[in-house]
Amino acid sequence: MEQISKNRLFLACCVALVVTAMTFAIRAGILTELSEQFTLSDQQLGWVNSMAFLGFPVAMIIGGLLYNEVGPKRMMYAAFFSHLLGLVLTIMAGGFWGLLISTFFIGFANGCVEAACNPMIADMYHDNKTTMLNKFHVWFPGGIVIGSLVAQVMSGMGWQAQIGVMLIPTLFYAYLIFGQTFPQSEHIESSTKENIKGLANPLFIFIAICMTLTASTEFGTTQWVERILGNAGAQPMLILALVTGLMAIGRYFAGGLVHRLNPTGVLWGSSIIAALGIYMMSIVTGPLIYVAAILFAIGICYFWPTMLGFTSEYIPKTGALGLSLVGGAGMFAMSIWNPIIGGWLDTNRAKAIADGLTGDAAELAAGQMTLGSLVLFPAVLIVLFGGLYFYMQRRQTAVA
Repeated sequence: MEQISKNRLFLACCVALVVTAMTFAIRAGILTELSEQFTLSDQQLGWVNSMAFLGFPVAMIIGGLLYNEVGPKRMMYAAFFSHLLGLVLTIMAGGFWGLLISTFFIGFANGCVEAACNPMIADMYHDNKTTMLNKFHVWFPGGIVIGSLVAQVMSGMGWQAQIGVMLIPTLFYAYLIFGQTFPQSEHIESSTKENIKGLANPLFIFIAICMTLTASTEFGTTQWVERILGNAGAQPMLILALVTGLMAIGRYFAGGLVHRLNPTGVLWGSSIIAALGIYMMSIVTGPLIYVAAILFAIGICYFWPTMLGFTSEYIPKTGALGLSLVGGAGMFAMSIWNPIIGGWLDTNRAKAIADGLTGDAAELAAGQMTLGSLVLFPAVLIVLFGGLYFYMQRRQTAVA
């Protein structure tokens, strides 16, 4: 396809991912406002959060199965209309059920973006998949930085205004895709039947399980940053901007690192650093929170795009379906864990109050205890990715 069209489509994918990321960041920043306006518990907020993570894998599964038939063009159109509908319905939401429905549509739109863009980019840049997927996924943390700063600047203007701002980049990526010629699949496995057969590979099943833990490590912390760290002596939205800003920089320059250490080495090292970062956040307060956040950012930086790159490179028979299902597995896990994490916060707050703590001190203790539970996700990954590293080393030695 023409270079100008390829570049324009890549830009459209990046802007659509910015919208996806802004929905995560701004939602994380308005949870307290939603709780106060609609009298919602943390567990109910968890259910609202979970709708975004449920809509995402639903779109990923449908998109993965239909990608070879409908192509990325129709899926990007579906993403735009779902984003538009979800954002407008969120602004109009009058309570818990309205937030559930509108957040599901936003999650569905986010899943359509991933389901369309990941295989399209892997196909367009087939000689440089992992690097270009990392460059595309720069804009997830990049979009969270934008969303975090928007939430910080607009904190006194009401949550509806913050949601409304996201309509601007939504309309921009619609402008970029309408009327464009999208590529036909040429360099990825485009038979859905072969894709389904490829899913039976034990390595794919292992990676999908690992993805549930990498996603939970990343989003279980960042989606609850305001509730968990709101009383730790640091600005939660600035922490989120710091974490995701570092992730964006790391992903942009990921190519050399991934080639030097190989994907499994990157994943193993990332799990160790992420565990240390979350553990440090659970025991420190004040300025040291920012140091812990930097460590956490380095840990989670390469998880998502490297998992997708690994799937595309080492399990190519799964094609677009494999990429969609791996991403969908991570988001589906978070649809389950979000209410549980909210329940942890409610339980830990009650425990802190029972121990004699009140006000901000009780909130701080609840947040730290919750982080102590979240560190279990990367701790398990240290073992799993360590095993994967040595398995892939032996496999490559045998092939050589």
